[in-house]
Amino acid sequence: MKAAVDRLTEVLAGLAPETALVLGSGLGGLVDEVEGAVRIPYGELPGFPESGVTGHAGQVVAGKLAGTPILMLAGRSHYYEHGNPAAMRPALEAIAGLGVKKLLLTNAAGSLDPDMPPGSVMLITDHINFSGTNPLFGDPSDRRFVGLTEAYDAKMRRAIEDAAEATGTALHKGVYMWFSGPSFETPAEIRMARMMGADAVGMSTVPEVILARFFGLEVAACSVITNLAAGMTGAELSHQETKDMAPLGGTRLAAILKRAIGEL
Repeated sequence: MKAAVDRLTEVLAGLAPETALVLGSGLGGLVDEVEGAVRIPYGELPGFPESGVTGHAGQVVAGKLAGTPILMLAGRSHYYEHGNPAAMRPALEAIAGLGVKKLLLTNAAGSLDPDMPPGSVMLITDHINFSGTNPLFGDPSDRRFVGLTEAYDAKMRRAIEDAAEATGTALHKGVYMWFSGPSFETPAEIRMARMMGADAVGMSTVPEVILARFFGLEVAACSVITNLAAGMTGAELSHQETKDMAPLGGTRLAAILKRAIGEL
């Protein structure tokens, strides 16, 4: 971790962002709006994962967004790529070591609510870990018993809600359920998820939330809705649909984030 922190400190050259943003599907274009951007491929940072998912660049981008210092992780490693839920641990530990205090996470997700169609944006208020795994498995310290009652920071959520209102962008709120992937859920699993209180389903984010809280970061997260979940339309799901629909909701979420960053 120290080697990655030292390398990032060198490249940042005095820039001291307190907020980091993980860019999920549909948000990649936000890096082009960073002023004075410096870019570091994950491959140049010890311990950082290489993303094997199309649409995830795999680089750190730092600079200013809407005049506020920001550190972006353009791309993430997913549990379904390798079976390691802690793949993002070195990256999150490094940004915490840099002095980052707040983490904004974004993802693409499937909606369980017909009134939250593709192209919508959902603020995550809580999550359900249905994967059966945890990124803190094997950690030897008592710190592994991380409390998640306040996993999603109330002040950060309010800043995002205010930004959505200020930009005139519709913002849904709900519970995100993490499935391991990479196969999509079955209609029966979606019916179960709905009964358990989920509003959206996806294959990421929850392990990063757990790790971020482990490292003492404040967290907020948003989903870009790319599809209605299995069994809701009769059509089969595909990753191509995710890639095609993510930019629509991504544009809306980007507008919210650019406004919210300065308030965080």
